[in-house]
Amino acid sequence: MRLHRLDITAFGPFGATQEIDFDALSAAGLFLLHGPTGAGKTSVLDAVCYALYGAVPGARQSPGTSLRSDHAPVDLPTEVRLELTVGGRRLEITRRPAQPRPKKRGGGHTTEKAQSLLRVYDAEQGWQAQSRSHQEIGEEITQLIGMSREQFCQVVLLPQGDFARFLRADAEARGKLLGRLFDTRRFAAVEERLAELRRIAENQVRAGDDQILALAQRIAQAAGPAGAEYPMPQVQPGEPGLADAALEWAATARSSARERLDIAAQVLSAAESRHVAARSALDSERELAALQQRYAETRRRAAASEAGRSGHDEDQDQLRRARRADRVAPALELRDEAERAYRRASAARDRSRSRLPDPLADAGAEQLTALERGLREELGGLDAARRAERRSADIDSERTALERQARADDELIRDAEGWLAGWEDTRTGLLARIEAAQEAATRAEALAGRLDPARRRLDAARRRDALAAEAAGAEDRLGEAREHALGTREHWLDVRERRLRDIAAELARGLVEGEACAVCGSADHPRPARAGDGHVDQATEDAAEAAHRRAEHARTEAEHALGSVRERYAAARAEAVETADTAADADAGRAVDPSVATLAALVDTLTREHAQAYRTAAGTHTAREALTAAEREQAQRAEDRQQAERRVSARTSRREGLDVEQASLEEVLVQARGGSASVTEHAALLQNRVVLLAEAATTVREEESAAARLKEADDRLADAAFRAGFDTPQAAAETLLGDLGQRALQHRIDAWQAEAAAVADRLAETGARAAADRAPAAPDAAQQVHDRAERLLRDASGALASARERCAELGRLSRRAAEEVRGLGPVREEHERVARLAGLTAGTSADNERKMRLESYVLAARLEQVAAAATARLRRMSSGRYELVHSDARAGGRRSGLGLHVIDAWTGRERDTATLSGGETFFASLALALGLADVVTDEAGGVRLDTLFIDEGFGSLDEQTLDEVLDVLDSLRERDRSVGIVSHVGDLRRRIPAQLEVVKERDGSAVRHRVGDGISD
Repeated sequence: MRLHRLDITAFGPFGATQEIDFDALSAAGLFLLHGPTGAGKTSVLDAVCYALYGAVPGARQSPGTSLRSDHAPVDLPTEVRLELTVGGRRLEITRRPAQPRPKKRGGGHTTEKAQSLLRVYDAEQGWQAQSRSHQEIGEEITQLIGMSREQFCQVVLLPQGDFARFLRADAEARGKLLGRLFDTRRFAAVEERLAELRRIAENQVRAGDDQILALAQRIAQAAGPAGAEYPMPQVQPGEPGLADAALEWAATARSSARERLDIAAQVLSAAESRHVAARSALDSERELAALQQRYAETRRRAAASEAGRSGHDEDQDQLRRARRADRVAPALELRDEAERAYRRASAARDRSRSRLPDPLADAGAEQLTALERGLREELGGLDAARRAERRSADIDSERTALERQARADDELIRDAEGWLAGWEDTRTGLLARIEAAQEAATRAEALAGRLDPARRRLDAARRRDALAAEAAGAEDRLGEAREHALGTREHWLDVRERRLRDIAAELARGLVEGEACAVCGSADHPRPARAGDGHVDQATEDAAEAAHRRAEHARTEAEHALGSVRERYAAARAEAVETADTAADADAGRAVDPSVATLAALVDTLTREHAQAYRTAAGTHTAREALTAAEREQAQRAEDRQQAERRVSARTSRREGLDVEQASLEEVLVQARGGSASVTEHAALLQNRVVLLAEAATTVREEESAAARLKEADDRLADAAFRAGFDTPQAAAETLLGDLGQRALQHRIDAWQAEAAAVADRLAETGARAAADRAPAAPDAAQQVHDRAERLLRDASGALASARERCAELGRLSRRAAEEVRGLGPVREEHERVARLAGLTAGTSADNERKMRLESYVLAARLEQVAAAATARLRRMSSGRYELVHSDARAGGRRSGLGLHVIDAWTGRERDTATLSGGETFFASLALALGLADVVTDEAGGVRLDTLFIDEGFGSLDEQTLDEVLDVLDSLRERDRSVGIVSHVGDLRRRIPAQLEVVKERDGSAVRHRVGDGISD
């Protein structure tokens, strides 16, 4: 990577545009960047870093600090343009940070967003724009250079103070820096992954052991008493012998359970024998008791049968008489039916005669029939009159319908004329509605265009107010962090000063009688130093320094947080006021920096107006449909009025014809009505008389027929009673029982005969008679003996089934335990393998003698490369006296891997880098920085770094050492590099002819080039 040209405008201390020609400065290979303190030397490096990465170096990135120059005029925007060659491509990067600018209309300022532009030079087409995206440009530059911003600031902009601290830092601090530069996160990820796999495998092993122990607990429960005889082994999950102990104990439990199963089988066999004997004795006693009870019951039934013999004889006599009376029953039923029929006929005759006139009360059937026939002939003559009457009624109905239609048509004509009279006003109103809806649609569209920006400004104003409060809190936290960092630094410096005062006592603790002193070389130690009160050791100093670093880190984080909040606050504020200078807002009287309430009121007003306009505009289609419907209704009403007028004319002719027809019908009806109100009423009267006469004639005939049938039935009943042997029909009727009564008598007769036969048979049984002669049976005692034997049999059977089930369950659980043990074997082997690997990479394994983590091991290899590259230059700077070496020795109880020592050729001893003097520390750290630059460059893929900058530190060198350092830097030209030294040491201005001077002026700093003997602005 080679820098060609840098243009700085309104950036940092530079109020105007400053142009820096790196091609001219780099031609000499070594150039000097100098100027008074605060002039802006470091700002030139900041501009280079900002152009490449869009941010200044982290150490100089103060939260809340703007990159814009306070000396720049308001209309001159802050801008940095850098032209460079990297990866064989010539690029031009232009960046503008977010900055305020005057509004185009009205007063005040608005915030302009950050801008970036990347251009690529083509030999044929010149400069071509490639991207304006911050993200795309950042990714492109990072990929071409091969380094992040932190690596670039550490490798290209060499900060000497950082490398001096690196020389004196402990392994942890070196690891953090090297980890950021070489990106060893993947190795740390391997350590974490192996540790996670170890935890997973350990959990799986413990889960398997827990499962085995759970099965053992179930085996103990299933074993019952056998488990109590042999307690379960006391082992914990994870112990190696858990599986074997569990299997051995399960085998013992199974053996004891099988022994108990054999004992239970023998007990069951004995119980079965006792139960069979008790059952046989119980059956014998029950059989004897049953025979004795049967004989006694038979005796009782024989006595009861003999007592019922007289009743049996009476039943037989009653049944014989009832069966003789059955022959008279049909005649009785016939006579009863004839009598009922005669009563009904007499009652019907009396009712029909009561409705006849008095002269006809005693008339016979023939007279009544003759009168009926005469009335029917008269009724037939009224048919024509009834038809005429119906036609007259139809004419009345038709005339009523005509009148109803006439009224409806009159109402329709009046309604149509009234509606048509207002048609023009209706049409004009509907056209006005359509026009208003169209105007509302235009207004709603305009309001919608204003509503979205107003809502965005309202959201931005709310974020602005929230971020203002957040920024106040961040400022308070930053103040507290700064005070805490200052306090921890003062405490660390105080502790360090106290330790340096008592360093002799600390060295004296390592003296051994008879061994040479590491300082003076003497084997005698007559008066070793003693630690005084308040002695500070290395651990205390390290703890104070670590606390200071944490406080500094917390301060930096607080500064970053405040800067981020302020940047978001500025963006939100700019978005809230970005449209405040528009004509619409000017008309509305908006403030330059409006409040949330003002913007909320504006949004509410626009929302209401837009909703109202939208609702009005939504009625366009409805208004058009209403106009179309009204036009259709107007045509329909005109047509209806014409049709009604035509119907009125036709109805008048029809009404006149109906009047003539009804007059002729009325003459016929007057004669046919007689004395009734209508022909129909007169016909109904005649019909009613015909029905009464017909009914009376019928009832007279039926009454005469029923009397004849009753006399015949009396004769038949008397004859049947005589033939059946009864003196009178009444005696036969009293003897009748019916089927149900006869069946009841027969059942009692049959039951007594069956019982008598059964008793005779049972009295003839010899077995029951013999049992009755024996002693009374005792079935209850036999039952108690049998119940006891049966209970013992059930207990024995249950014990055997339980023993069998216990054996089966123990066998099943033992097989499961064996399967779990076999399945856990590979898991346990995997856990042991992963645990060994995890311990090895984490540095906790006994196989890792130096207790070095995997990431530390990789970083140690990189540090060894850096030390070797730095030594090549350190030897020249120190005239061959010093060289840097990497050490992986352990320091105390700490892990090894990132030690860094210096070998002094004058003494041949290896010592800590902290013992170097100020000047020695500078050129040692410079050599370390150059070596680190070479290694990081190679690590980044061999990207050439043709331009380097070294910031300060040369004032600590004597003249000879300065010459040697400059020779080393000058030798970098062999690799076609140019080195820029940032320093205000006066001697360097005499030694380095190519210079870039930064001058402080009242209106801002400026730069001047000195190449050879010439000076240019």
